[in-house]
Amino acid sequence: MLNENAANQTTFVSGRNQVECASWHQMLRRQWLSRSTMCLGGLGLTAIAERLARAGSSPREDADGKKSKKARSLIVLWLQGGPSQLDTFDPQPGTQIGGDVRAISTSIPKIEIADSLPLTAEQLHLTTLVRSMVSKEGDHERATYQLKTGWRLDPTIIHPSLGAVLCHQTSDNLEIPRHVSILSGQWPARGGYLGGQFDAFQVDDPKYRLPNLKSYADEKRTQSRIDGLRNVVEREFARGRFENLDHLKTQHETATAKALEMMDSDQVAAFDVTREPTATQMSFGDTSFGRGCLSAVRLIESGVRCVEVELSGWDSHINNHELQRERCKILDVALSSCLRELVARDLLDSTLVVCGGEFGRTPNINVTGGRDHWQYGFCTLLAGGPLRRGYVHGSTSPAPTAVKANRIDDVSQPVTVQDLHATLLDCLGINYSQELKTPIGRPLVLSQGNVVREWID
Repeated sequence: MLNENAANQTTFVSGRNQVECASWHQMLRRQWLSRSTMCLGGLGLTAIAERLARAGSSPREDADGKKSKKARSLIVLWLQGGPSQLDTFDPQPGTQIGGDVRAISTSIPKIEIADSLPLTAEQLHLTTLVRSMVSKEGDHERATYQLKTGWRLDPTIIHPSLGAVLCHQTSDNLEIPRHVSILSGQWPARGGYLGGQFDAFQVDDPKYRLPNLKSYADEKRTQSRIDGLRNVVEREFARGRFENLDHLKTQHETATAKALEMMDSDQVAAFDVTREPTATQMSFGDTSFGRGCLSAVRLIESGVRCVEVELSGWDSHINNHELQRERCKILDVALSSCLRELVARDLLDSTLVVCGGEFGRTPNINVTGGRDHWQYGFCTLLAGGPLRRGYVHGSTSPAPTAVKANRIDDVSQPVTVQDLHATLLDCLGINYSQELKTPIGRPLVLSQGNVVREWID
């Protein structure tokens, strides 16, 4: 299945430049996708998806027959714009940098978070809270790239996101995309040098049905159009019309086949959050992000490997307290319900949850009542798989002094972005130090970081 933003863009590498070949596929997509056959009403998940869900929720065995604690799936709750650590998971009430935020107790003894996250506070014992993330990137684009890929931006190559690596390193018999991005903005998860087939399949607010799945033509006419498409494509390749395109790298046949398979699949029902009981739907909040988080749980349950859900709007250069508090209201309901549902469906042991943004906000409040970009001691919330539960890593000072050597001296147990990625890959059972070759033969390891062993149970 293709969408306008991601999966219809076939990516290949030529020399040092990555080239997007989207327009031809977009034309073909409009010719047949809008006329193809699919009816979602009354359909449930297929037996394959149900078996995958059961396999994902039960302990797996390693080569020695022992129960494996590695996770198989990943949910990324991406807070685009830079959430303030002081207004979320590391409040400093009563200090010069604390602002107007109050702290509340959590289910981890002696640990407090902002009072704008009361429901999450009740679920904090399920998580590993990292309060000491450090980065060298203070620009939105560059920091987003690094947090999503584990690498700093490099003009010579595009690195794959964490979800793309997970899909590359695993295989599944799914009829729907294995890598999904919900409400993605400017920087959706990408396959990078691994190829466009690992780009995230992008969807909007889950309250809307997936577009272009239902045909308004009869079955015979629809099949005739699909056959015509295949004949035209193959004939043009035979004539050399697309002589500058590699038949395998463009993957037009694979993309077409996968799209048709998805359109005829019962597994599409996993995207439909309205199939959940009303009480479950409302527990996630009547917001697009809340519905995205519920959809993420359903997709993981159906066998999808990685789902990213974005909540944007955290860039609080003015009116920081009001803006951050408003975003927290949405996050609190959705995040707490996501954790609770994963536990209820016996999925948390097999699913990693990563919640955070590209950096934090400055300790000092500026003249407009805002906080600016700050990459020294921000927060990331983790849960699931082999990660410790009820653990808090690192701390920051209530009276920060100066920045030296690209990090603040007042951060204890600092964690780099590279180490975060190495640890997550290890928790997913992926050898983070393995070396892959890019399409031009350039050797690259999956991560340059080291596993933070304190996080592993």
